[in-house]
Amino acid sequence: MLFTDRVEAGRLLAARLEHLRGRDVVVLGLPRGGLPVAAAVAEALGAPLDVCLVRKLGVPSHPELGMGAIGEDGVRVLGQDVLRQAHVQPEALARVEERERRELERRSARYRGERPPAAVVGRTVVIVDDGVATGSTARAACRTVRARGAARIVLAVPVAPPDWTDRLAGEADELVCLATPADFFAVGQFYADFAQLDDEDVVTWLRRAADRRAPADQEVEVEAGAVRLGGHLTVPPGATGVVVFAHGSGSGRRSPRNRFVAAGLNEAGLGTLLFDLLTEEEAEDRANVFDTVLLAARLTDATAWLRAQPAAEGLAVGYFGASTGAAAALRAAAEPGARIAAVVSRGGRPDLAEPRLPAVTAPTLLIVGGADLTVLDLNRQARARLHCESRLTTVPGATHLFEEPGALEAVTELARDWFTDHMAAAHV
Repeated sequence: MLFTDRVEAGRLLAARLEHLRGRDVVVLGLPRGGLPVAAAVAEALGAPLDVCLVRKLGVPSHPELGMGAIGEDGVRVLGQDVLRQAHVQPEALARVEERERRELERRSARYRGERPPAAVVGRTVVIVDDGVATGSTARAACRTVRARGAARIVLAVPVAPPDWTDRLAGEADELVCLATPADFFAVGQFYADFAQLDDEDVVTWLRRAADRRAPADQEVEVEAGAVRLGGHLTVPPGATGVVVFAHGSGSGRRSPRNRFVAAGLNEAGLGTLLFDLLTEEEAEDRANVFDTVLLAARLTDATAWLRAQPAAEGLAVGYFGASTGAAAALRAAAEPGARIAAVVSRGGRPDLAEPRLPAVTAPTLLIVGGADLTVLDLNRQARARLHCESRLTTVPGATHLFEEPGALEAVTELARDWFTDHMAAAHV
């Protein structure tokens, strides 16, 4: 015995697949026994989970002996040696295939309902089962996924016979197996718990995986030192990073301009945290609005809180600052160990962070309205003090609040591209 159960096998297998984390990966489990293994792999890699529907074609007189397998999209794999040795006639093969095709269609409707199969075109697909015996099912799965347009296929199993790579050579781009024992007889002999699963078990595993990947979109209380600040956290499935907004001029998480930008970032697959940098009482004192040291400290505390949230675990963090909030963002990004992937300033006052600008290491994009001449000059001077990768971009004709038609859309596109490029690199 090697594994306690399929879940333990999946967790061990996931550790061997860690090099795939952060890539565009989808995990497909072979039902029914492969689903618990695949679910553990998908959770560990932060990847979506679906089923890869294939059916073994059993020899009519010995159904447990596979003479081939079929998959979706008309894929069929036959074991010519078994067909020949078992003297299977074409008519008998056709009857078996017809029966298994009906079962394939039934399972698709039961497991997925109205949901279409997971998109695999151009992606890395990890096909997972609880083990390989003859290899015919795995071969059909690989060919099915290849026919659907996968860019790369990884076949991963906890256990297989010693010659499994010879049997499946060329079917997948990468073969991963935890153990290939010499005394291999059947997959089940290497599990303490190898209970048979039914359709409801498969549906349950798929539902749990979908629930784990549901987007976080909720009102939150951000802990920042001794105070609690209202906020809103949104993390789409598969996000590579979360952008924390630092509002300026006393505005808060309900700033319509920042909410507009945040929505655009969410559509691009980036998470966002909008929160109030000041309590209601603190905001009444206008001096606090310009206290960039205080605001930066709040931003640093909020970042620590964010990184402890399950929805943001392991994700890159960026800052989007507006007006005085941009100075707070740059001050916070300059802190030792800040680990900020990127900073974007919208109509910001980076000059207010002047003493800390040379210490900023995060790639920084400064966006200024072309008609906001005073702030544009301040941004030019501040950029000269930055030692990190930086860019100053103007939005033609825009004033300080970017109220002109199309101006805020331009800001959103610039911020989206800057964060997407730099967060993807930081996440990998």
